[in-house]
Amino acid sequence: MSQIAVIKTGGKQYKVKEGDVLKVEKLPEEVGVKFDFSEVLLVADTKSGNANIGTPTVSGAKVSAEIVEQGRDKKIKVVKYKPKTRYKVVRGHRQPFTQVRITKITT
Repeated sequence: MSQIAVIKTGGKQYKVKEGDVLKVEKLPEEVGVKFDFSEVLLVADTKSGNANIGTPTVSGAKVSAEIVEQGRDKKIKVVKYKPKTRYKVVRGHRQPFTQVRITKITT
């Protein structure tokens, strides 16, 4: 069955289907752990066109996933600058992430 779902994690929403691999905000689990996303906002069947929209979440729906990797993104530079006052601050930031593989969508 080809289903898609919209899940919410880390303050962001992601459209996923089975087999997808995506980067989300850091989760506290270890690599290889299987877990469920409980905040499912929408579940739709792509073949029949039926959609189940939550208010705000779909009751009883869950998206199963497996953690593939824990890591940190590339460094970005954050620059603060004020002209004519000799003020310049340069800082770096590396955002931690968790890479997950979607294994199953259940309604």
